[in-house]
Amino acid sequence: MLAGKRILLIVGGGIAAYKCLELIRRLREREASVRVIMTAAAKQFVTPLSLASLSGDKVYDDMFDLTDETEIGHIQLSRDADILMVAPATADLMAKMATGQCSDLATTCLLATDKPVMIAPAMNVRMWEHAATQRNLEILRSDGVHVVGPNEGDMACGEYGPGRLAEPAEIIEALSARLGSPLDDLEGPRLAGKTILITAGPTQEPIDPVRYIANRSSGKQGYAIGAVAANLGARVIIVSGPTRLDPPPGAEVIPVETAEEMLKAVQDEMPVDVGIFAAAVSDWRTAGASEQKIKKDGSGHVPALELTENPDILATIAKDKKNRPGLVIGFAAETENVVENAKAKLERKGCDWVVANDVSPSTGVMGGDENTVHLVTSDGVENWPQMAKSDVAARLVDRICNELDEGVWT
Repeated sequence: MLAGKRILLIVGGGIAAYKCLELIRRLREREASVRVIMTAAAKQFVTPLSLASLSGDKVYDDMFDLTDETEIGHIQLSRDADILMVAPATADLMAKMATGQCSDLATTCLLATDKPVMIAPAMNVRMWEHAATQRNLEILRSDGVHVVGPNEGDMACGEYGPGRLAEPAEIIEALSARLGSPLDDLEGPRLAGKTILITAGPTQEPIDPVRYIANRSSGKQGYAIGAVAANLGARVIIVSGPTRLDPPPGAEVIPVETAEEMLKAVQDEMPVDVGIFAAAVSDWRTAGASEQKIKKDGSGHVPALELTENPDILATIAKDKKNRPGLVIGFAAETENVVENAKAKLERKGCDWVVANDVSPSTGVMGGDENTVHLVTSDGVENWPQMAKSDVAARLVDRICNELDEGVWT
């Protein structure tokens, strides 16, 4: 849902700048237009010609280009875009943004804009964890700057930890979540005055103090739904199992670990207008977690794990006559007979809609950036094409808005 969007990409000076070549290519594939500003340091890592060739537009780098500045170019660049994307956002760029400096074209455009700003930080792990960088990060977030990443992994300098630039697909998903949904209509935000609760991510059921039962859910789909709903004016509460995701702007995140903790947190927030249960909740937990680490005794004996069933969060809320949300939406992650199993779940759980998808290992859905879903309701099945999880979120929330506008779920 980035077609027709205008993105001003500001490339900072870091080794991760090479990833911007792939980012531009993918944005152009999605029919977004891209203009690029380079800092002086960025030219040490990628060339203006490479960025211009991929973006199909001039690369801007000179604050005092006479041709551009006769039309106050730095103002026009910052106002023509739908969003400003800084990638990589170096520690230096973040510090300048946090303190309102405008010493070159990039920082001047960032200070002159009235459009949304998103950054994708990338730097050495020690620079990222430094108190000054974390302080600047909090300032930027409080100023309304959206943040994607950084990821954890090997660094070009040989160290390991958080500080790697988010992958192009992750940046595109974040941009889509921010720009891909209809944010406002003529009467204001479509979900103003509504409270939407979303469960997201996996649960972790302890075996002993260091081991647990879990699954591969990343939480990306639930967080993407939260981002779109918040953009449309809803009060958004995300009850989240452990993830590595930043909270969506405007959403409240309640962290939990186990299914029992998730159910309690959900019940504590009732009533709400819409409940969306996207979390991959473990069906079972150990009957009694060991208080000490279970160790091998050298005999070859393998301890048996006695399992007990976890509470059914979706069914509990859907069948709660006192505090049931007006609209209850479940998710069904299946590896076979996807639609048939979702239809059975819709009836068994007592919810209104089920969003079903195939999570077989070959699909890459668990932990990935794309999804193919089927919306199952009492009226039938809608088969949605493969799309980014952010686009699934936008389409689902738009569908929710339409139902609420019709007054069906009150």
